Amino acid sequence: MSRHRKSEVLASSIISSTNNALARLMDIWDGLGIKEEKRLWRIGEVKRHIEEMFNNMIKEELELKDRIEKSIQICRKEIRVLCYELSLEEYKEEDGMTILQIEKDLRVRLEILMKQKNDRLEELKILQQQDQKLCSELCVTPYYIPSGAIPSQKQLEELREHIKVQTEKKKKLLADFSALRADIRQFLDKIGRQPETTLEQDAVCEDEEAFFLTSSNVSALSVLKEQLECKIEQLLSTLNELKRKVIGLWDLLQIPQDEREVCENISQCPIYEEIKVWENELSRLEELKVTNLKQVILKIREEINTHWDKCFYSDEQKKVFAPFYSDDFTEDLLSQHDEEVVRIKQQFDKCSSILEAFAKWETNWAQFVILEKKASDPGRFSNRGGSLLKEEKERVKLQKLLSKLEEDLKPRVETWEAENGSPFLVRGIKVFDYIGNQWESLKQQKEREKQDRTQKKEDTVFKTPVKRPAVSCAQNTPNNKTRKLNGTTNVTLSRTTVNSTSANQTSAGKPQLPTIKTPLKTKDTPVRTPLHDSNKQTILLSNQPSSYSEFKEEISKKSSGKDAIFNSTVNENF
Repeated sequence: MSRHRKSEVLASSIISSTNNALARLMDIWDGLGIKEEKRLWRIGEVKRHIEEMFNNMIKEELELKDRIEKSIQICRKEIRVLCYELSLEEYKEEDGMTILQIEKDLRVRLEILMKQKNDRLEELKILQQQDQKLCSELCVTPYYIPSGAIPSQKQLEELREHIKVQTEKKKKLLADFSALRADIRQFLDKIGRQPETTLEQDAVCEDEEAFFLTSSNVSALSVLKEQLECKIEQLLSTLNELKRKVIGLWDLLQIPQDEREVCENISQCPIYEEIKVWENELSRLEELKVTNLKQVILKIREEINTHWDKCFYSDEQKKVFAPFYSDDFTEDLLSQHDEEVVRIKQQFDKCSSILEAFAKWETNWAQFVILEKKASDPGRFSNRGGSLLKEEKERVKLQKLLSKLEEDLKPRVETWEAENGSPFLVRGIKVFDYIGNQWESLKQQKEREKQDRTQKKEDTVFKTPVKRPAVSCAQNTPNNKTRKLNGTTNVTLSRTTVNSTSANQTSAGKPQLPTIKTPLKTKDTPVRTPLHDSNKQTILLSNQPSSYSEFKEEISKKSSGKDAIFNSTVNENF
């Protein structure tokens, strides 16, 4: 309000000054005696000058106003364009501002937007240079921003991220390239050849910038590395096969150790050179083998026989290979033996797990049979060192182990038979038929031994030893005497009466032996024998259990009722 008042006061003062100036002019004109007509002309000139001055001023101010308004329109238009190009929101003017304030505010805003535009373009230029360089090295497409367009903040951020990703990718590709180059160089040196293809030459070159670090090129190097690895594996396989053949011929031909060391001490050479050395040695040995056909064939036969035994061949299966029994030692016979060696080794390798499992079963079976025989020996009860219990524990342990081995063997055999469509044979018959036959044979043998012991007891005839006669002496056995026999039934022994008769002298003067009368044995009468140490041992042995299982059953019997039998004693009445 103060500004308006000052301008109004100033305007009023202009009017007052004009009135004062006109009054003085009037006074001057009056003093000069200028007539009315001249006064009117002069006042008209004054008016014209004042109006012209005011009109010029008004015109200039109007032109200024027009320029300001045009500037405002231009600034507004440019600001709208810049906001659009810079992806900014449209600028909104504040309310209540004068034209001059609006024009000033728009000019300031326009300057800010122009600076922001220039900054973005400058940053875009720098980022595009970096991106172009990286993409040229990696052979990828740069980040696309339309030429002449002002990038948005989002586009600049995406461009920065793109450069960051490409930088990381370059580092990774460079690291992969360095590692692959080192491996390829090592493989080429190991193989012993120079780089041949362009890719191999680029891979081993010293200048890293000469190689385009693209994903496809690095992938190609990776493929090249895998190819070289496969090549090395093939060469090593060839070398190992050569070594195997050479070592086999060394053993067959009995080559001395000093000749072998020539080939064995070249492991530091490239594989190509090492293969050549072993190939030359193999050729030399093949020629030497031809000159020693008989010895070589006999050595191979030993090897074949060893593998036959490993595969549990029967005699009939061995006879199928007729050249084994030929005496015509020719190169053709040697070739047939070599083929048989390869065949039997392949067969063994194909089912080695089953054969090893069966061999383990057979080893434990042999130990089990030995312990079974010991368990059936009556004389084992005389043992006082505790080995009887140890043997029984070992026998039970082996029996469980055999069952477990058979259970583990069954699925393997069934799988093998399903895959090959033929039965798995050991010693000419199916493996489980063979195992079943072994168990059945052991069972039958135990039955036969049991029957033999039973028959032996039935056929045993007790002979009473004789004593020299005493004059008028009759030896009686006291009644109610009890003898303890281990594991036997109650046996009542009667006294034997020895009648002494008068000695009939022979021509040599020796007395005749007395006759001993033994009671007849009937179905209902118990066995009665004279009391004598040797006779007692015969009774004990004949009544011993036939196996450890029967012995345990006798020990574990309980006494009950009238027919009770003590575990380790038997009452004998004399």
